[in-house]
Amino acid sequence: MNNELVLRLDGTQPLSATSVEELADLCDRAEDHRESGPVTLHVTGVPPADWSKELAVGLVSKWERQVRRFERLNRVTVAVASGDCAGTALDLLLAADVRIVAPGTRLLLSWAGGATWPGMTVHRLTQQAGAAAIRRAVLLGVPIEADRALALNLIDEVSEDPAASLAELAKTADVVDGAEIAIRRQLIFEAGATAFEDALGAHLAAADRALRREAAS
Repeated sequence: MNNELVLRLDGTQPLSATSVEELADLCDRAEDHRESGPVTLHVTGVPPADWSKELAVGLVSKWERQVRRFERLNRVTVAVASGDCAGTALDLLLAADVRIVAPGTRLLLSWAGGATWPGMTVHRLTQQAGAAAIRRAVLLGVPIEADRALALNLIDEVSEDPAASLAELAKTADVVDGAEIAIRRQLIFEAGATAFEDALGAHLAAADRALRREAAS
């Protein structure tokens, strides 16, 4: 049974308390339901030039914490993007497990204070694609075209029919245990900054858990 949760986010809207509340509500609903199935975001849009005019760091912190919460949900997360994506749209695209984009989609950083916005999107871009690959995007605001984003593994698929791609993905996501998803995602997060010897214990614990579950079934 597909128990998909969906949020449509308009990236042309500046970051606001409403943005934080909508994402927090989605995370609440995902955490309150034990069903499987993907949590899906549809994102598009670039905020206006004056988007940060009345923005406070406190609100940015609340937003970043909710994006991190989304990034760690006990369900597969999917972002479907179209058009130019910047600001909140890009933040969530890069935080999703699976990223599907329509042809012609471009990834861009927002501008504020005479340069690109130095939020956690810069961290995610660098962690996921490497410093050399995203240098021009971060320093100069050069858009990352869909084909380059695909080559850099920032996205997983360019699709003429995202709905069909989502339907196929849902078949797999429906049968994957949410708690196990969270464990494997955490192992991925830690791998880049953890030595083999330090990581071994966590991987053995996860393997033992998997074997016990298999035996119990």
